[in-house]
Amino acid sequence: MLGVVAAALGGPEVLQVTELPEPEAGPGQVLVRIRAVCVHPADIAATTGEIPRGPVPPPFSPGWDIAGEVASVGSGTAEFAVGDRVVGMIPWYLTRGNPGGYAEFVAADVDWLVPLPDELDFVSAATVPLNAQTAHQGMSLVSLAMLPAGSSILVTGASGGVGGFAAQLALQGGFRVVAQASDGDEQWVRDLGVHEVVSRSVDLAKVGPVAAVFDAVPVGEAAAAIVEDRGIVVATRPTPPLVPDRGVRQELQLIRHDRELLADLVGQVAAGRLCTRVAVTMPLTEAADAHRRVLAGGLHGKLVLTVG
Repeated sequence: MLGVVAAALGGPEVLQVTELPEPEAGPGQVLVRIRAVCVHPADIAATTGEIPRGPVPPPFSPGWDIAGEVASVGSGTAEFAVGDRVVGMIPWYLTRGNPGGYAEFVAADVDWLVPLPDELDFVSAATVPLNAQTAHQGMSLVSLAMLPAGSSILVTGASGGVGGFAAQLALQGGFRVVAQASDGDEQWVRDLGVHEVVSRSVDLAKVGPVAAVFDAVPVGEAAAAIVEDRGIVVATRPTPPLVPDRGVRQELQLIRHDRELLADLVGQVAAGRLCTRVAVTMPLTEAADAHRRVLAGGLHGKLVLTVG
């Protein structure tokens, strides 16, 4: 089968399309014929070695979020059958690229996967697992702060994958949502139903105060500075402590796979209760160019690699 591996640590040029042995489904696994795999900033960070727990020694395969069809079923696996449509997240923080999703086939643990509703296509489905789960788990931390009903929350990066889902989930949670959007992306964010949209170019010091921040970019101190005393900031990457701390609770949200949660979120996207968007698709064989496009910025939505 064809796969893409990082042959060294570095920029997009380290990604190589190569022939790999086709994996076999072991006990408790299914072999997934990949139809779509999302390109995330985490994939780019893996190739440069800038990830938690330190760099992964090459060669390895990037790729977290996959959507496709069951090609074969391992022994003792009754949950899926050949031909079933599935979507899931490879817990890359555990597999460290063995396997990764940049391949024609992946032997996946059934716990990584959920059924893919017919209403949702492979490409759109591949944008959901990492982004939506991170957003939901981060919003759960905000909810634990027991803020008064109708409290204001600033969501940075609301035109991005995690931030877009976070803004929508904050609305579901009853928050007054102030959403920061990239320049030129304000209308898409406004259409999510948020209460106020601010451009990325706006000085955040003029926004707020707010009771909470979901810092999906993250921008760090500039966003946290507008949180009320004893409020909460949830960031998707480590940020410096506030000085003075003002009793503000700071939380770091790193993804952890939750199959039941993923099934619910995929169902919400399929039913139209949550929105996602795809900027462009590219063939798996153009993974290096795909990384270059993501690094260049300016995409209005996710970039998804397609297979077959």
